[in-house]
Amino acid sequence: MNVPAPHRSPVRTGPTTVDDALLTDLAHRFGTPAYVYDLAAVRHAATALVADLPVGSDLLYSVKANPHPRVVAELVSLGLACEISSTGELRAALDAGCAPDRLLYTGPGKTPGELRTAVESGVTFFSVESPGDRDRLAEACAATGRNADYLVRLHGPRGSRRGGLRMTGRPSAFGTDVTAVDELSQMFRPTGRIRPVGTHTFSATNLVTPDALLEELQQAITVTAHAANRAGFTPQTVDLGGGFPAPFASPGPLPRHPLLASGLTVTLDQHVPGWREGRPRLLFESGRYLTATAGTLLTTVIDVKRSGGRTFVVVDAGVNALGGMSGLGRLRAPAAQLRPLGPAGTTPAPVEPATDEAVTVVGPLCTPLDVLSTSAALNGVQSGQLLAVPNTGAYGLTASLLGFLSHPAPTEIVLDDGHLVSARRLEMCPRETSFDV
Repeated sequence: MNVPAPHRSPVRTGPTTVDDALLTDLAHRFGTPAYVYDLAAVRHAATALVADLPVGSDLLYSVKANPHPRVVAELVSLGLACEISSTGELRAALDAGCAPDRLLYTGPGKTPGELRTAVESGVTFFSVESPGDRDRLAEACAATGRNADYLVRLHGPRGSRRGGLRMTGRPSAFGTDVTAVDELSQMFRPTGRIRPVGTHTFSATNLVTPDALLEELQQAITVTAHAANRAGFTPQTVDLGGGFPAPFASPGPLPRHPLLASGLTVTLDQHVPGWREGRPRLLFESGRYLTATAGTLLTTVIDVKRSGGRTFVVVDAGVNALGGMSGLGRLRAPAAQLRPLGPAGTTPAPVEPATDEAVTVVGPLCTPLDVLSTSAALNGVQSGQLLAVPNTGAYGLTASLLGFLSHPAPTEIVLDDGHLVSARRLEMCPRETSFDV
């Protein structure tokens, strides 16, 4: 799979800011809840991350972070390939103009049907999690008469003790244990029309401190070298995953990692000789970093009420629009930091000074789990007021409970340098499929 570096021009030197007047106008025109994505911020993030990685390495966009076709197409136009984990993401990447031979298909539960669809669509590069996963890929290739290359996903020990969501360091559905020498040796042998070409690791997400990120990626390098050596395998490609952090639903700039490349270079020189000449080729993945700061969620205050001595602000965007997995009680609520823009449909207006009392912001759903924030500084807001949630371009809409209570999905609006590019609203099950019974 050929993964050229992003084009270097023209890009901005910093993330863009969509002004409040434009956000307010978009809310008036398209209604709320609405996500606004800024393609200029996407370009900035891609250029920044590529600059912070070791020279010669390649970057893949993890489509799961935001599969909006305009966002995917923008990153593809910059030269990034795509990492996908479903036939839906396959379709999104292909529709966005990504060539099928520039896709890496990953995931622990790839079904025979999904694999056959991917192979028939021209995908030739996979991450394989287990002997069973490898055998299903071999069967799909045999059935279609096509060949494929694969990476062996490794499950190793814990690196740093930090990270938003850990995938290593404990029993896991992800990857093959590096201690399972016989199984690894089997995984690194060609089978039928498929052949192993490298390794794949991904240990944790959203590693918010530079030393934690460096520690995790250094651990991935040593795990990769150790597993390959024990199996007697020389990888042509080493995918070190990601974990690059970005703010979520709260203000803050996109972090930079000026010391990451030099820190990784030391470890690579020690454990992966030849990487400077592209033997093996290094891959990194990112979704969150590339899109988080490009998104703003707009929502309108429906009601303001008091209960038990506390103020509740009810808005039209709940966990069906943001932080939906927290609505299942599985993850922490997003603790969104909302700021007033003025009533929807008007120019931004000043808001009454805040008091010391924090308010609870809840959505419109019939569940006490529909909470966006328990400590918002929003005293003085009124019904009809427009609010904005920053840095919601990654894991916002498509990581939410879209189907719960059948509310309409939020609108998605795309801008480029302040110009409106597109506006759409996803529909849940727009067509009905009937089966003979």
